Formats: sequence, C-alpha cells, structure tokens
Amino acid sequence: MKLNNLIDRIKLPFRKEKELFSSLYEILGFYPHNIEYYKQALMHKSVRKRNEKGKPLNNERLEFLGDAILDAAVGYIVYRQYEGKREGFLTNTRSKLVSRETLGKVASEMGLGNMLLSSGHSTSHNSYVEGNAFEALVGAIYLDRGYDACLKFFEERVLGNYINLDKVAFKEVNFKSKLLEWSQKNRVRMEYRMLKQKKDGNGNPIFNFMVVLEGIEGEPGTGFSKKEAQQQASKETLLRLRREPQFVDAIFAAKTERTKMEEEPAMAVPDTEQEQNFIIEQSHDETVEVVVEEKDQKKRRPTKDDSSDESFDLSDISATPKPKSREDIIAEAEAAAFAEA
Repeated sequence: MKLNNLIDRIKLPFRKEKELFSSLYEILGFYPHNIEYYKQALMHKSVRKRNEKGKPLNNERLEFLGDAILDAAVGYIVYRQYEGKREGFLTNTRSKLVSRETLGKVASEMGLGNMLLSSGHSTSHNSYVEGNAFEALVGAIYLDRGYDACLKFFEERVLGNYINLDKVAFKEVNFKSKLLEWSQKNRVRMEYRMLKQKKDGNGNPIFNFMVVLEGIEGEPGTGFSKKEAQQQASKETLLRLRREPQFVDAIFAAKTERTKMEEEPAMAVPDTEQEQNFIIEQSHDETVEVVVEEKDQKKRRPTKDDSSDESFDLSDISATPKPKSREDIIAEAEAAAFAEA
C-alpha cells in the first residue's frame, strides 16, 4: 500500500509536466527543448518563488526579452508586408500589434491565462498580466529555439489565427477625438499649436504640432499632414495623462485659476412668482383655511360693531362724503321750516 502511494507521488510531477508539454504544443506548434524556460515564462511574480541562489524566480526578465524580440519580429513582418508605406504607417501598425491590449487578447484566446501561475487563481487574470505572459513566452521561445522560431511563431500561430493584419493596419484609432472627448468632459481648454513646418529631402511637407491643455504644454507630434501630426501629438499626450498624475494635477490647477479669474459678482435673478402663504388652522369642529397675502398683515379681530352678515359690503365706505340728491335737499329744507314754525 505504501509502495503504491509512493509510485503515485512520483508519477504526479511527470503527469503535470506531460500536460504542460501538451498544452504548449497546442499554442506553439512544437515541443519545447528546455521546459524550464516556459515554466518561468508562466510564473507571475506574486508566487514569490526563488532559485537556489535566493534570487526571485518569475517571468519579468523573460518579459523584457520578449518585448524586444517582438518589436524586431513584428517590425520585419510589417515592413515586408506593406512595401512602399511610410515610416509613420509602419510604426503605427507595429505599435497596435504589440500593444498590451492586443497581446492580452491574443493570450486570452490562446488560453495562456489558464496556464499562468500566480498567488491567486491561475484561471483568471486580467489582460495586462496575460499580455506580459505572452511577451515572456516569446522570450522563452527565443532562448529555447532562437529568433527564427519567434518569427515563425508569430507569423504562423498568431497572424491569421488570432489577428487580421490588414484590419489592424488600416484601422485608424482617432486619438484626437479621444483627447477632445476627455477635455470636453472635464471642461478643460485644449488647442493644437503648430511649432514648425518644413520639407524633407524629397520636398514632402512635414508638420510639427503640440497639444496645449489649459496653457500647459502637452506632447508634440510630427507627420506628413496636419491631421497626422495632431493625431500623433494627441496619442503621446494621452499616454502622458495616463502615466503622469503630476501632469493631470497641473492641468486642473491651471483650470481652477482660469475659472477664478472669469468669475464676476452677479445679483440673483428675482423670482417672478408672487409669494403666498397658505395656513390651515385645525379646530375640533371644522377646518378653516386662511389665506394671508402679506407677511406683515395682521388678522383683524372682530368687534361688537361688526356686522354678522357674511356678505358684508364695504363699497359704501369712502374717504369723501356721498353727494346729496335733490330730494334730500328739499326734505331737509321742509324739516327746517317745520322746526322753525
């Protein structure tokens, strides 16, 4: 019984290694020569593992190497694929192919995240971590098989299966629109300032623009058209906004100063509606609603001389005496005559 348990424990590492070989073959299209490179490529730094010399053992160094190899390999593929295209187009296409977002999606589609070892769950990782693992995997391929194997891997296993090269190349990312949307949302003033305009050796015009946010200089951009230069400046400025909190703070500080200077004292707009208070007095027998139209008006208390008639008419109360009629004058004269008699 004990012998069987021992055999099972010995078989377990071999079984796991066999599963790793099989999974890597599905991704790479070949079996690794040195499996240790690939194990390290799939080891996130959160595992906190160390080698026999006490140094951290993770995929960060392989990620650095793979990043450089990818730039070279993808640059060559794009250069060869799009003959006659300008340097700006080639650079932009390569940048989109090796971006963290693109590599993260490719790694996720390949199932690389399920193989990645970390201190948390090995089956769920964000695209940033998976993109790093993809670069580390390329670094492992380079150490294990060389540059040509890396080039072949990207051409045959990535392009076509996971990436449509032409769609990536000709898809325009409107960085200018993205930056404008950000500035409008945050009510930040933005402008494009042309720094210079010149011509290259072939007579083609070259434009150089800079983004300015609330008077704070952003990043410059160069292109063969104003649109291309502004796009490049917008892209670089967006990257700076994401990686430099101090830059963002300076922009909003300048915005605060501007809005303070633009503030002017203003009187409140008077209300057009007449104010009325409605007071409801409660009694045991009935509810009486009293409308008070003026705040300072006091309710007049009833006296003994007041009429009890609810339809009491006040129209005969006047500041001037009422004129006498002809009949009244004759009656008064007759009364006076009878009195004297």
